[in-house]
Amino acid sequence: MFDVVALLHRSAGSDTDRLIGELRTDALASGAREVLVQPTLPGVRNGGDILVRLRFDDAAAWRASRWSWAAVTGRADIGHVDGVEYRDGVGGTAEPATGSVYRVLLLRVAPGTPTATIERFEADLLRMPHYISTIRSWRLSRVAGAVGSSPWTHVWEQEFSDLDGLNGPYLMHPVHWALVDRWFDPEHPDVIVRDRICHSFCVNEPLRG
Repeated sequence: MFDVVALLHRSAGSDTDRLIGELRTDALASGAREVLVQPTLPGVRNGGDILVRLRFDDAAAWRASRWSWAAVTGRADIGHVDGVEYRDGVGGTAEPATGSVYRVLLLRVAPGTPTATIERFEADLLRMPHYISTIRSWRLSRVAGAVGSSPWTHVWEQEFSDLDGLNGPYLMHPVHWALVDRWFDPEHPDVIVRDRICHSFCVNEPLRG
């Protein structure tokens, strides 16, 4: 599979409901196997106003629709886009496997970070679902292509049981602030994520898939 995530910031004065409706129509016509187009929920950080996630059978299927989709996201009522393209990474599911909230984190590991350090960082992220029961599914992938505020290197996705499961047990869990936060904390010697991050989430109601 080959996936695309776009965090869309609408231009001032644009009609969000109309924009979402038109984006859904275009996304369904893209040839994607799975389509999610939803307004973001309160509390996102650099997460945009609209979250789009498209899943294709392979990179060739995405390339076939990339240019038409670029015209969609380049329209005047969209002011800024942070986005990534990526192949399936490492992930898993719990029972039940589907959550009501989809969350995505776009991040950039600092250039020159040793491979062994990156692998330890990735392993720490992937430990989190084993301690946090509100995560119903998860996947960590390395980015193949990026647009926006940073040349993103990783995309970290989860489905949560509900919004409280994201804002409470996940963000406040000891495994988060004691194990994972050190990679993001500019005052910690282990920090490797120095650029801004995009923390975005929405209701998990796909149109297809």
